[in-house]
Amino acid sequence: MGPAAPNNAPADAGRRKFLLAAGAVAAGAAVGGLFWLRRAGTPHLLPDLPYPVDALAPVISAATVGFHYGKHHQGYVQQLNRLVSGTRYADRPLDEVVAATAGRADAAAIFQNAAQAWNHAFYWRSLRPDGGGEPPAALKARLEASFGSVRSCREALAAAAVERFGSGWAWLVLDGDRIRALSTADADVPSTAGQRPLLTIDVWEHAYYLDYQNRRPDFIKTFLEKLVSWDFANENLG
Repeated sequence: MGPAAPNNAPADAGRRKFLLAAGAVAAGAAVGGLFWLRRAGTPHLLPDLPYPVDALAPVISAATVGFHYGKHHQGYVQQLNRLVSGTRYADRPLDEVVAATAGRADAAAIFQNAAQAWNHAFYWRSLRPDGGGEPPAALKARLEASFGSVRSCREALAAAAVERFGSGWAWLVLDGDRIRALSTADADVPSTAGQRPLLTIDVWEHAYYLDYQNRRPDFIKTFLEKLVSWDFANENLG
């Protein structure tokens, strides 16, 4: 079959971009019931925390988790429901909304709130009480192949988190056959670029300011030593 007519090319390219993003988002979306089923016509819901609100103390206080989860995360979910009401995104699952609105100027607000809802749901499972330590054997082998050592992986992830200017996220992602550490600005999600998220660190100030003020490096160091969930990252390898 010959090439598509020129006037179809932009639509075809946009469709290919959406399918790539949708597949990548879905690949990182189904671990441990991260994304909840919702019936058509029902709103997006705030998922339950996977642990009590005070379970991360003293590394992250109950006050920080309470505000972060109950105000910020909840706020993104509520605003998303308002924004998608009456639109073509109204009945779509969260991961599909993220993929469908990424890079669309006419849906920027929907993307920002959907992606932040997605990122936060992923973040809460990227950390756990009594975390840190050594990764599971399968993940450890992949980290050593990609970074040389687990220590080098931690250093690369810490650098991505500390050096992110302003608000955003630091990520450990599977990019092809390699694992990489990177950061994204504001609400951006690596899955829309075809990378599979393994775990994330929230470096918006609301994630740490009550406990660490402007000492982001201290927050990141303690996070990686005591809270990071290598088990979650291992599950996301697929």
